[in-house]
Order: sequence, then C-alpha cells, then structure tokens
Amino acid sequence: MKDVNILIDAGVDVKKSLELFGDMETYNATLEDFLQEVDGKLKKIQEFKEIGDMANYAILVHSLKSDARYFGFTNLAEIAYKHELESKANHMYFVTENYDELIKEANRIVNLVKKYMGRSYVEEDLNVSVKPKDKAILVVDDSNIIRNFINKIFKDTFDVVIASDGKEALTILDNPDERLRIKAILLDLNMPNVNGFEVLDVLQEKDLFKKIPVSIITGVDDKESISKAFKYPIVDILTKPFNERDVKLIVEKTLNSSI
Repeated sequence: MKDVNILIDAGVDVKKSLELFGDMETYNATLEDFLQEVDGKLKKIQEFKEIGDMANYAILVHSLKSDARYFGFTNLAEIAYKHELESKANHMYFVTENYDELIKEANRIVNLVKKYMGRSYVEEDLNVSVKPKDKAILVVDDSNIIRNFINKIFKDTFDVVIASDGKEALTILDNPDERLRIKAILLDLNMPNVNGFEVLDVLQEKDLFKKIPVSIITGVDDKESISKAFKYPIVDILTKPFNERDVKLIVEKTLNSSI
C-alpha cells in the first residue's frame, strides 16, 4: 500500500485534492495519467520557450497549473500561474529568467510522485549538465536584461563572461587566459564609454577576428550602421528583439565560423 505521508510531508495538499477525486484509489489512478503525460508536456513547454512562442507556452503552463492544483501541488501551481500571466503578456524575458525555477519544481514533483508510486526516481534536477570551464562566450551589452537572458540560455553549456560596455570587454580581452577561453563574442553596438564600433576597431588592430569570431546583437537597425558593421570581418548581425532560438542559432553560427 502506498504511503500517502510521502506526499503530505513534501507539502502536497492531498486533503484538498480528495475534495475533487473523492478517494485515494481515484487519486492514485489519475496520478498514473499525470506521470504518462508530464514529460511530453514539459518538453513542449521548453520548445515553445525556445522559439519565443508565448501564446502556446501560456496554454501549456496553464495546463500544468491546472494539473498541479488538482493534485495539491500548491507551489508548482503558483509558479506555473505566474508564468501563465507573464507569457500571456508576452514577457519573454520574465519567462526565460524564471524558467529554471519552474522546471526545478516540476522535476521535484515528478520525482516525488515516482517515489510515492514505487518507481525509480532521481533526487537531483533532471536537467543537470556540466559546462566546460575552458569554453566561454563573451557577451557585451549595456542592458542587464539582455545579458541575463543570454546567460540563462547558455549557463549550463558555457561559461558566459559578461561586460556592460566596450571598455569592460577590452579589459577582459587583454587578459591572455580569458582570451584563450573565449570562443565567440556577442557584441552590442550602442553602448556608453566605449561603443561596439570602437571594440571592432581594436579587434581589427590586434588581428583578433581570426582567433575569436564576433557577431553583433543590437537594437540599431538603420542601414548605415548595419552596412558599417559588415565592413568588419564579423560573422552575422542579430537585431533586437530576438528570442531564444535566434540567439542559439547565431551563437552556433559564430562558433562554427572560420574567418
């Protein structure tokens, strides 16, 4: 017989759930359905997040929220509800910034249910990966939102080195050890102190384009600036606003380029 205290001790409001399901037999049977569906649902949630499809993302986190409420997973329901509201408002940066919290709690619930049902389970987060310390991306942008957005995307696969302006970027690149680790640069153009074009000038003077490929991420979209940027041996230009898929594609393109 299943020990319901496993759920209760972990904060699951089983008593509230039984107002809907009526008895533990029905509750347990429906939990089986939840386990069969939840992995696919979480996968689709991730896919919609990555392509910036906030409309479909909202639909699926709404469904996750409803499931969580039915089963008494109160904390997961609250987190999913926040994501539902923010994605409906098309706040993609909120979604990316807080996505790990949602997935961590969802994974905790999945593991908890598996334990309760007598299945094998993993104690730690299901999406843990190890990032190579000798492989870094330098992100140069004066927007903290953009820097955090990109860091969230790549933090499990690269060290993300950040600079808030061109001056900080050049200081980082003056460090031989850091320069060896950096495999790509994402560079904004319009920044205080030292702007992106000034950074490009220094990179060209020091012949660094051959060692570190550079792509531009910018809110500047006038033809003159774009044309000027392409006079340097950069890989590509990504204009804001962009989504997670766009960033992943340009980083992959930049990493795989050979100038």
